[in-house]
Amino acid sequence: MNRNSLTTAVIAGIAGVAGIANMANAVNLNPDGLGQVLLYPYYTVNAGQQTLLSVVNTTGVGKAVKVRFLEGYNSREVLDFNLFLSKYDVWTADVFALSDAGIAGSTGAGIFSVDNSCTAPAFAEGPITTPNGPVGYQHFLNYAYTGSYSDTGPTTDDRTREGHFEMITMADIVPGSTLDGDITHVNSVPPGCDSAEADFEADDAYVAPTSGLFGSAAVVRVDQGTYYSYNADALDGFTSIALATPTGSLFPSLAQVNDAGLATATSYVFDDGVLLTSPYTYPTSAIDAVSSVFEAANIYNEYEANADGSVGTDWVVSMPTKRFYVDPLFVTTFIPPFEELFGATNPGKSCVIIGISIFDREENSTTPTGCGFSPCPPGQPPSSICLETNVITFDSTGTASILGSNLTSNIKPIGTAGWANLTLTGNGHDMLPATNGNVFHGLPITGFEAVRFVNGSVDSGGVATLANYSGVFRHRISRSCTSAGGACS
Repeated sequence: MNRNSLTTAVIAGIAGVAGIANMANAVNLNPDGLGQVLLYPYYTVNAGQQTLLSVVNTTGVGKAVKVRFLEGYNSREVLDFNLFLSKYDVWTADVFALSDAGIAGSTGAGIFSVDNSCTAPAFAEGPITTPNGPVGYQHFLNYAYTGSYSDTGPTTDDRTREGHFEMITMADIVPGSTLDGDITHVNSVPPGCDSAEADFEADDAYVAPTSGLFGSAAVVRVDQGTYYSYNADALDGFTSIALATPTGSLFPSLAQVNDAGLATATSYVFDDGVLLTSPYTYPTSAIDAVSSVFEAANIYNEYEANADGSVGTDWVVSMPTKRFYVDPLFVTTFIPPFEELFGATNPGKSCVIIGISIFDREENSTTPTGCGFSPCPPGQPPSSICLETNVITFDSTGTASILGSNLTSNIKPIGTAGWANLTLTGNGHDMLPATNGNVFHGLPITGFEAVRFVNGSVDSGGVATLANYSGVFRHRISRSCTSAGGACS
């Protein structure tokens, strides 16, 4: 099967760091939360909500970072820009609905920041009024899914309102360089943001990136007092070379993962305490290294839901690498573990069939038959999730997404509380083999459960107090790997 050949110039190498089989030279999901790449599984501006985000540089060197927002249907890019973090820097931003800020003529999303860290381009639209005073913003763009780039999905600005985003460290900035001077804060303000991108493109101010970023995000609705916060997934050992690209580029991407020497892209995955090493050919199969890190045979999490809507649960199930297997921008036919090219069978969708098992808290269980989801989605296979960012609601009608999502499927729960198991290994969901024969079964996913409790105003000593609560819980997963030579290793 054909893949695009993704190449990049070798800028500088980095020395390996001691660890289990030299962990710095293979991509892995760092359980400690630090990495070269950060993946944020969800953003939304629906239902009066905003998404707050942050990224922290824990190191004593500056970082050049590609920030990329991807809509939820097919992960078409809706905004990217370069971010320059000085040593020990933090950058924060707010993704918001343009209409909520009183900006007429658009139903889409935008971003603003009151942070002084350098971005290229700068957010120059507006200004809009914030509690911190007037600030510039940038609206999300529809160019990647309209006109000649139409992919059978929606073409309106609404498509930018929810999805996921990623941050890829392109390079470390050489201390004492002109670029380093541009971005290093002086009295809390970098002196050279206007020239940072030009100095970055001069090619002599950076080296291969090291680790050290962590991040988080939160979906906030002020009037309801809800705050769904989560930590970004951190990929370490992603690249041994600089991946420097100017603004306006689709690169670097997750498909540029690489090992030192550039013959392979290797992943390290822990499965029941066993470290699995899976090398893939670089660059043609490099994306499989990232996918194997997120490959899940089963997703487990809980739910709570009341018929009156006072308690509700959504599961965010995001597939951060799916586009490289199903989007006609990257492939001419779908690649396993996925089942169909985006839009080829179902307009605006690329569906994968899953298994659903539901349990209440007293050992009662059911395995839905027929479509599995309720009500049955028209025109798609049974029990399937069809987008790159999916939101599964737990209620009897399928209309009660607590996140206000338009990307929903629905599971009808047993009673008011319990847990569910999504089985992802059926229907040919097998990745292509690594060069050592390891085959991962399932789908590459990440995400979380969001739960909301609405009590309205509660009397507290004669004072009416808003008593709404929310929580977020990362999905638990199991893995499955087999090899023609026996057990995966």
